[in-house]
Amino acid sequence: MSQLLSRLRRAVMGVPDSEATGFSRGDTPNWNHLKTVVRSAVGGYHAVLDGHRLDDLIPRLDQTPLEFRGYAYEGAAMGLTGMDLFLPGSRLQQYIDGPGSAHIYMVHIGAGEALGRMKRKPEPFLAELSDPALRWLVMDGYGFHEGFFKPVKFVQAQRVPSHLSPFGRRVFDQGVGRSIWFASGAGISEIARVIATFPAHRHPDLWLGVGVACGYVGGVDRAAVEELRETAGRHLARVAVGTAFVAKGRIRAGNPIPGTELACEVLCGMTSQQAAEHVDEAFRDLPDSPARPAYGVLQDRLEAVFSPVGQSLGEPA
Repeated sequence: MSQLLSRLRRAVMGVPDSEATGFSRGDTPNWNHLKTVVRSAVGGYHAVLDGHRLDDLIPRLDQTPLEFRGYAYEGAAMGLTGMDLFLPGSRLQQYIDGPGSAHIYMVHIGAGEALGRMKRKPEPFLAELSDPALRWLVMDGYGFHEGFFKPVKFVQAQRVPSHLSPFGRRVFDQGVGRSIWFASGAGISEIARVIATFPAHRHPDLWLGVGVACGYVGGVDRAAVEELRETAGRHLARVAVGTAFVAKGRIRAGNPIPGTELACEVLCGMTSQQAAEHVDEAFRDLPDSPARPAYGVLQDRLEAVFSPVGQSLGEPA
């Protein structure tokens, strides 16, 4: 019976490999790294469809190589959120309070991807989550899903869902920026070309998403990260905000990678540990209001830290 349920869930809710890796345009190390990232996330998602009891799920997720394990936990959050949308229970909250806590950034992103997958409006869902800052990562995940799986609509035509709040649109764009990293094969000149086609007011958040991707996904060499530093120009501080934020995420999860260290050195002008400490400080006593959401305050505080760093690394004042 369980195998039958698993097959039914995969048939209805699963993500075929052809869809997951359809963004790839080559067989280079960059493209292959990105495909491994996506397959790791989809693997975590499918693990939930096969059986969502945490006692069985977590050992499966932990079989993922450490570098890619956060993506498996992200995919699992996507699956658990999807289950919560259709069946009674609070699987996601149990996951957040338990084994998903170490990967809390990725877990919130995965929840947002589920809402995109299931065609649900994301902002009403935020009220169900307790952390006033991190819950906005749901919107980042939602933006990534829409940009990654529906690039014609949300990247080429540059649509923004009309139901989003003004701040929700900004975080949505951060997820879209991250999707552009994947669709461009982490090619910096192509990323810059795509972002340049968007209205100028969207550029800061798109570049922040690129910083998230560079800092967390890795897979590129020093020359590429240095090219990103030069290409980002006046948006370098926004790129650094994204990179520092995910450095904290990887340190919290215990899965640091050399690519994060490299990105922090080149884009933030400091070690990943130092960047993470700035994130910790930015989280202290965060105010939260509809006019000024906590996640926006957090990013503003970090941008103030990295603006002088950006200028010292060559950004125009």
